[in-house]
Amino acid sequence: MKCIDFDKQFERYTTAWVKANAEKYKNNMDVIESMMPDVYMEFLSKPAPWLDGKTPESYFEQYDDAKALVSWMVEYMKQDVPVPDLLMERITELGDEAEAALLALLDDASASDEAQMTAISLLRELESEAPMQRYIDFIAALEAPDEKGDLCAEALISMGEGVVAPVLDALAGATQAARDVFADILSNFPGDERIFELMMERFAHAQDRRALFASYLAKLGDERALDALYAAAQDVDVNYLDYVEIVNAIDALGGDRPPEREFAGDPYYESLKRV
Repeated sequence: MKCIDFDKQFERYTTAWVKANAEKYKNNMDVIESMMPDVYMEFLSKPAPWLDGKTPESYFEQYDDAKALVSWMVEYMKQDVPVPDLLMERITELGDEAEAALLALLDDASASDEAQMTAISLLRELESEAPMQRYIDFIAALEAPDEKGDLCAEALISMGEGVVAPVLDALAGATQAARDVFADILSNFPGDERIFELMMERFAHAQDRRALFASYLAKLGDERALDALYAAAQDVDVNYLDYVEIVNAIDALGGDRPPEREFAGDPYYESLKRV
């Protein structure tokens, strides 16, 4: 299957359209730019010689083999040709067959990160929960945060409360980087004592990320965090940005705002003051 550059073809179509219509719109580029969504729809619906007379919007509809379409998508990436949105839309239209093909791509150790991250995004569009444990296992082994881990986390959050138990089970054997990603996920699902304990532990020990974990404590909505937040707000070493987020968390939990502090000389404070 040939990897056709749809983006380049649309660029050519747009160039020709602007040339043909510039006088009509008096070379007003703001008006011409506002017309681009309509031009794109026109591009999609016109038979194209570079597609043997098929329209761009119908081109991928002639294929219904999900495995072949996923392989085609991967070939686009290998050839460094932009993957057409129309191809990915066709893949997700095939539902369960597409899910199976995308799961196989996730399990392919030779697949690129780009291919696997695209598979994660498409599986999320399919609202698939089948890769839940795959995502958890990948995050649990992280030595440092990365984009693929973040994408897995977003997918897990979208699956809802069903992820809580397996994520909690994975905490014991997870790296510290993984525990922080898991904390991000779990902060969306208050109610389990182990989640609160994790957030309190990370807030106490992750000194360089106190603002982040203060925001997680605010999301959990547990007033027991207030004492630790008050203590952090009065810490002589707290920087201005962390202080602001800590106070925001105190407000969110219904606590009284701590006394105002002076932050003259703090680089974050001075930078914001200049702005």
